[in-house]
Amino acid sequence: MRERALAGRLRLAVVRLNRRLRAQRTDQNVSLTQIAALSTLHKCGPLTPGRLAAKEGVQPPSMTRVIAALEEMGYVRRGPHPTDGRQSIVTLTESGLKFIDETVSAREAWLDRKLAELSGDERETLARAAEIIDRMAGNE
Repeated sequence: MRERALAGRLRLAVVRLNRRLRAQRTDQNVSLTQIAALSTLHKCGPLTPGRLAAKEGVQPPSMTRVIAALEEMGYVRRGPHPTDGRQSIVTLTESGLKFIDETVSAREAWLDRKLAELSGDERETLARAAEIIDRMAGNE
């Protein structure tokens, strides 16, 4: 198989799988952008709104709206910055942490069901592929 054809097939497969995983949500009222922001806070810890916007690749005014909505849902809180009075720090609340944990569990449960439909050989192949994809993604 030509490398270009493999690249296209792999890209499409990853996009489709990602789309299916993202659809596994416990609350349809929380947007994918909001889930992404919560996930970043979960992974990185408390951040300034500007830093959160940069990590998510969005403009600060857009992130301000995301944070406001998440605050209203009780998933994040804003507090004072320890050294810069002009800034705030956004922190995940217990409710936000619970939401992320439930979302991850729903996605993994869906994936577990799909993996159970495969043969042992197919699961072994995917285990090897996951290692390779992880290595590829980490080499940027």
